[in-house]
Amino acid sequence: MWWWEIIKTLKVQLKPNNKQSTNLWGCAGTGRWAYNFALTKIQAHYQETGKFLNDGDLRRQLTQLKQTDENYKWLYKYSNNITKQAIKDACDAYRRFFKGTSKFPRFKSKKRNKPSFYQDGLKIRFNSRYCWIEKVGKIKLAEFDRIPFESGSKYANPRVTFDGLHWWISVGIELGDLTLQKEASEAIGIDVGIKDLAITSNHQVFGNINKTERVRRLQKKLKRLQRQTSRKYEDTKKEGGENCYKKTCNIIKLENTIKSVHRRLTNIRLNYIHQITTSLVKAKPEHIVMEDLNIQGMMKNRHLAKAIQEQCLYEFRRQIEYKCTWYGSRLILADRWFPSSRMCSNCGNIATELKLSDRTYICKKCEVIIDRDFNASINLRNYGKLVA
Repeated sequence: MWWWEIIKTLKVQLKPNNKQSTNLWGCAGTGRWAYNFALTKIQAHYQETGKFLNDGDLRRQLTQLKQTDENYKWLYKYSNNITKQAIKDACDAYRRFFKGTSKFPRFKSKKRNKPSFYQDGLKIRFNSRYCWIEKVGKIKLAEFDRIPFESGSKYANPRVTFDGLHWWISVGIELGDLTLQKEASEAIGIDVGIKDLAITSNHQVFGNINKTERVRRLQKKLKRLQRQTSRKYEDTKKEGGENCYKKTCNIIKLENTIKSVHRRLTNIRLNYIHQITTSLVKAKPEHIVMEDLNIQGMMKNRHLAKAIQEQCLYEFRRQIEYKCTWYGSRLILADRWFPSSRMCSNCGNIATELKLSDRTYICKKCEVIIDRDFNASINLRNYGKLVA
């Protein structure tokens, strides 16, 4: 018997009217300004004194500026929690840099960074159809009854974001103490790749969704729209001068259509991965074994980078990790240098001359003939038995 507390994140699209959309943009701009304000103060204080300025001192400085300086009165139009959390995020980013866990924090840009802001979990409210955001008002939700709104519901780290097309709200829901009765089931090994997304040691094969007609049709549409947009940019360049581009209304419409196609492709891939990972983990195997692949290194191969990116291999592993926590299974990551593809699952012989183009594994020692990916999944399952 296992029990633990789980926080599940839910993300729902918002449908604001024009006035609410303007207020949301103002909130996102306030959060970006507060982050840059904090980063500027932290860097200047560190250069002068050699000491770190914590978020409590920065919040007190900002409160004094709002009360004494007329240039900061506009901050009263927006929720105080937006600036508080933005300052805290900047301080956390600076601390992570000194710990060596991240790069030096960069200032947020209106064009480069995704617009987002924080809301207080105690002040935000929901019902079946609407969401109440402080200083913005009641906004309609695109999905009804998705977020629980019973009395006593706790919302962790609510964030409002804009993805280029729509506004979204994400909240963490405390599910309480989750108790699961673990059922004995055979362990499985999973080999991920480009030809097929995943091959398991119990003969399950999950193909590459990017090879289906639906995805290829969307990719063809995307290329056509991108060429059309490029031609329109060239036309505006000829009219305005050699290095002058003008973004017309038709170009903006085309770019929004391109964003919609990109979102559609992303949703298809994520939905496919969710279906696969849920079906694998819901079987509650004793443990699941996967390779600890160096995705960042694999992306440096310019011939395979696009195919690896479209397969979303890291997202596949991420979903397996947290769903194993939900259903009480154990995830084992095989060593990065474990020869799962080169080792014979029957006798243990290692084929040093195996190429990436060889899709069938033929052992020269025991003469077994087996699919290369299925052979790797069996080796991963056996690896898990040794480690466990």
